[in-house]
Amino acid sequence: MREYTQFYINGEWVEPTAPQNCDVINPATEEVCAHISLGNETDVDKAVAAARAAFDSYSRTSRAERVELLEACVEAYKKHYNEIAAAISEEMGAPMSLATTAQAYTGQGHLEEAARVLRDFQFEEDLGDHRLVKEPIGVCGLITPWNWPVNQIACKVAPALAVGCTMVLKPSEVAPLSAYLFAQVMHEAGVPAGVFNLVNGDGATVGTALSKHPQVDMMSFTGSTRAGSLVAQNAAPTVKRVTQELGGKSPNIILDDADLEKAVTGGVMHMYNNTGQSCNAPSRMLVPAHLLEQAEEIAARVSAAVVVGDPQAEGTTMGPVVSEVQFNKIQGLIEKGIEEGAVVVVGGPGRPEGIDKGYFIRPTVFSRANNDMTIAREEIFGPVLTMIPYETEEEAIAIANDTEYGLAGYVQSGDIEHARKVAAQIRAGNVSINGSAAGFNVPFGGYKQSGNGREWGSHGFTDYLEIKAVQGYHAA
Repeated sequence: MREYTQFYINGEWVEPTAPQNCDVINPATEEVCAHISLGNETDVDKAVAAARAAFDSYSRTSRAERVELLEACVEAYKKHYNEIAAAISEEMGAPMSLATTAQAYTGQGHLEEAARVLRDFQFEEDLGDHRLVKEPIGVCGLITPWNWPVNQIACKVAPALAVGCTMVLKPSEVAPLSAYLFAQVMHEAGVPAGVFNLVNGDGATVGTALSKHPQVDMMSFTGSTRAGSLVAQNAAPTVKRVTQELGGKSPNIILDDADLEKAVTGGVMHMYNNTGQSCNAPSRMLVPAHLLEQAEEIAARVSAAVVVGDPQAEGTTMGPVVSEVQFNKIQGLIEKGIEEGAVVVVGGPGRPEGIDKGYFIRPTVFSRANNDMTIAREEIFGPVLTMIPYETEEEAIAIANDTEYGLAGYVQSGDIEHARKVAAQIRAGNVSINGSAAGFNVPFGGYKQSGNGREWGSHGFTDYLEIKAVQGYHAA
């Protein structure tokens, strides 16, 4: 049994002040694969103190020094790349092909992008006689989820390092193994003591302590809308900045001039990517009513080709969901969809045939649903797609925007101008046309209850910076 019970504070691996073991469960086997320790307020105090002490010197480092540091982080990350991919697969169930080509790659990509942006980022500009200066905000509390564990760590840590902030990371206690390796990367790259710190723990204890801490200047949170709201409430008394990347129930509008085979196939496979455990998953497929039957046939055929099974096995295209809690939640929502009258095109309750262990879900497509059904309103966070018919384009846009979320939207059309017209009317932070994928330089974040602020690329620097106006800087 592997033990990852130490925390990384002030450049060293240290013992918790009051060890509290927590099992890490492999979701494919339901067996314990490692132990971590959950921290407490005292551990958070120590980590924040280290970050605060390091801020004065690190915030004054030069652009060139920080570029060099990020480049060192990239090289150290590459050395641990395969190990990180294996840890992600084990802790949250991603097939090794996905863990290697996508999950682990995001960590390297965000570090590389931060270094690229930093080389030319404008920290100062003049406004008449005055100078505007962008300065690091201070000590940052970072809380990250289990579904894209390294992606969410790196897209917060990289810009914070780039602009001169110090930080305390609380990764998900459900999938913490890759975070330990990321901390090792930071150590090997030579990140100065106290600049990067890691304390494991649950949201109620460590997350709350970070959010409330008077010496933490900003909180960056990724997770559920419910938990994000609690972070903001806990942070409010100290008036610290809070940025949030939260839930989604993203619409995928298939217009009547789209290539139906391509659009439905792409939408279904995108929904199943990462076992549906992505906040921007295209979970509501809006289909012209006269094409619905054809779309159902395509969705059923595509779903039948999905290979659900052991994440370590060659050929597996979909692994388990992350935990028993998630498994039970998803099963309940599938049952709710049936109860409310949606038609099961493929899949349904229970595990896939031939699998009796692990948190595996049957790839499921509901159809003939309406936007008032629970499966069209709640974020299921599993491989469950809801198809909703529409009569007019105006109705499709109204359905798309009839949600408390606004993280992502998707438009499929054979006419790019038509697609652009519809995309302009979707209230979401990211809208993809005809399956186009974003790069690390494209801002990521949402409208409404999907959060505030933007991550990735140059826009990701903004939340970690304060703006100072030096008046009369150029006055005679």
